[in-house]
Amino acid sequence: MSRIGKQPITVPAGVEVRIAADSVTVKGSKGELVAPLFAGITVAQEGDKLNVSCTDLETKKTKSFYGLVRALLANNVIGVSTGFQKVLELRGVGYRAQAQGKKLNLSLGFSHPVEYALPEGVDAKVEQSKIIISGFDKQKVGQVAAEIRAYRPPEPYKGKGVRYEGEHVAMKEGKKA
Repeated sequence: MSRIGKQPITVPAGVEVRIAADSVTVKGSKGELVAPLFAGITVAQEGDKLNVSCTDLETKKTKSFYGLVRALLANNVIGVSTGFQKVLELRGVGYRAQAQGKKLNLSLGFSHPVEYALPEGVDAKVEQSKIIISGFDKQKVGQVAAEIRAYRPPEPYKGKGVRYEGEHVAMKEGKKA
């Protein structure tokens, strides 16, 4: 049985939770998110707590979704109340970024600048050599950060590229003459 699934989710003030038969909608100051419910899993709200329970403990599939549903609901509650952010660092001579509305212009050592269109609900802010990606949907924020990093992942010889803040890149020794 899932240890994650047993933990109750605290719902902060200002967050509204609507429970339907097949989904749970969480609405807050930042936006609205919907989490799916799977067969055999129920959600109950008691005051400012959400409890996830598993009715069918015999099926492996139901047990595997138990912790997943709880984690998705917890991420939705945190997202609509405080939001999520990822920070990317640009390392390399001439590597720059500019935020222009819903676009991110990146100079990453290619012969042309890379334009990245930000999806709905995700914002980007640039401070010197850092790109701060923020939004209320954890999956979208992580996906955008991964796509930007994929344009120029850090290379192991000089460490140039786009990396997550605090990411350790194992450096290799170059050729010896």
